[in-house]
Amino acid sequence: MDWIGILENALRSGLGPDAAVVAMAAIGLNVQYGYTGLLNFGQVGFMLVGAYGLGITIDTLGWSMWIGIGVGLLAAVVLALLLGLPTLRLRTDYFAIVTIAAAEILRFVARSTSATDVTGGPFGLPKPQSGGKKNLASSFADLNPFANGRRYGFGQLSYSGRDLWTLLVTWALVALFTLLVIRLMRSPWGRILKSIREDEDVVRSLGKNAFSYKMQALVLGGVIAAFGGIMLTLGNSSVGANSYQPQVTFFAYAVLILGGAATPFGPVIGAFLFQFLFAGSQSLLAQLGDHGHLPEVLRGDEAQGALALGLVGVGLMLLMAFRPQGIFGSREEMALG
Repeated sequence: MDWIGILENALRSGLGPDAAVVAMAAIGLNVQYGYTGLLNFGQVGFMLVGAYGLGITIDTLGWSMWIGIGVGLLAAVVLALLLGLPTLRLRTDYFAIVTIAAAEILRFVARSTSATDVTGGPFGLPKPQSGGKKNLASSFADLNPFANGRRYGFGQLSYSGRDLWTLLVTWALVALFTLLVIRLMRSPWGRILKSIREDEDVVRSLGKNAFSYKMQALVLGGVIAAFGGIMLTLGNSSVGANSYQPQVTFFAYAVLILGGAATPFGPVIGAFLFQFLFAGSQSLLAQLGDHGHLPEVLRGDEAQGALALGLVGVGLMLLMAFRPQGIFGSREEMALG
């Protein structure tokens, strides 16, 4: 068994841009669920509108990347308003149903054949009629200070100039949003959010507009998630609706629970550990299969991926049974009213 190779693969995944994208989705959920108590099951919808806002602006409209980023973020704000205005006054479970349904509706609309001229339909962006030649990340690549012809790092942790640029920018955004959340939650605004989570009636009795604060938390968390979708688009140079399926939201919840909800660094550490454990399990199972230590039914990549995800799921179940507040969380902080 090549334990060094398994560790290197796990580290590469845990430190990779995909982990940072999930961390951004989890940071947004931390604002909404961890600090405010909003059970948003449609976080991936905010990622989707951010990604398609950028992709449509560049590929369909022919505008610049910077305008596309603004369009993606504006779309996230509009989605938060459309979801929040009619539902935030309802019970938590109704809000959860509305958000997961809205995210799925957006995904099916984006991948429908009738929307091919705008979203690329099932083929995504760049649209198939352009021959897939248009690069959605060309403007982002122009900002890259690293030489594309060189490799940076060592072993499995070596990156091309383009990959390193994407990696650094994505994790820099994670650090920025983490610091932003720390500052906000130490402010009077953040203390009101925590009070809403504990007992919304008390907040109302003190003259505060709980609905307005919940809407602000929903918008902020959605915008942070939209940045995750934008960076995923810039990293892949493409947008596809199948990348924004419902399980992405639940991966973000798993990351948040693993690290600890309502903690500033929980989403970041949780994203690293989740990707590290998942990739490490896949590498371990692949080597076991190559050496004939697995039954034939588990020797395919698809079967091993499902088994690795199942092993991570078992680990999360044990964590919830013995430490439900997560690695860095506290029971007192998460004692929801």
